[in-house]
Amino acid sequence: MKILLLSIFFILNLWANERIISLSPSITEIVFALEKGDNLVGVSSYSLYPKEAQKLPIVGGYENPNIEKILALKPTLVVGQSFNKGLLEKLKLFKVKTLALDLKQLKNIKHSITLLNNELKANKAKDLIKDIDDAIKNAPRTREPHSVMIVYGLREDLRSGNYIAGHNIFFEDIIKECGNTNAYKQAFLSQPVLSYENIIALNPEQIIILHSLATGANIDVKKAYQAWMKIPTLASKNNDIHIVNDSYLHIPSHRVALTIQRLCEVMDR
Repeated sequence: MKILLLSIFFILNLWANERIISLSPSITEIVFALEKGDNLVGVSSYSLYPKEAQKLPIVGGYENPNIEKILALKPTLVVGQSFNKGLLEKLKLFKVKTLALDLKQLKNIKHSITLLNNELKANKAKDLIKDIDDAIKNAPRTREPHSVMIVYGLREDLRSGNYIAGHNIFFEDIIKECGNTNAYKQAFLSQPVLSYENIIALNPEQIIILHSLATGANIDVKKAYQAWMKIPTLASKNNDIHIVNDSYLHIPSHRVALTIQRLCEVMDR
């Protein structure tokens, strides 16, 4: 009996000492939503939600995390995304357990929530996925279907380097769920980069610009908006260009439920 109790205590103690590092803001948010935030010992840059995440050590940007900082925190689990594959493979050489998640599309986000829930022995995945499904079900559908171009980030100079939502990405899923079509029809890219001329050729009926106050605080919003209005498109002609700056919009976490509701409201016309 004594040996059994000691074994149980040892197992519980091991689990209590779980040390998780998140390599993206999205994963950080999901870990907290699964009520396992107390086990996080390190996060990536721009892990701003919830506020508790801002107190944790930063191991680098989500595209270039620092392996030395990660190992110094002695993690038992490092959770990244598919583009972190190279780093995750290196960590395995140091006997660190890793998990790679795919957060590109809505179906992937829901699946990844389940994977992480099971890995952390949490009991919240069904609730989080239900919130996403309910958002899809209840979001307003446009009365006038139209082509939509979603732009990443607000810029004052639009001559080149304009990143937009392409194919097989959750923003395109949301455009379709709202009853519209993605204005981008060309190559099979998830994040194409367009020049001024490319935007004119695309000629979207509506443009939605995702502005991040965290990374674009110094942008002159009025000047940037005027730059977009000067591009000859159906969107500018019909005064159908919108800037949205809700903090969750760029983050493919469980809070994509909020993004679905917000963007469908903007697209509703």
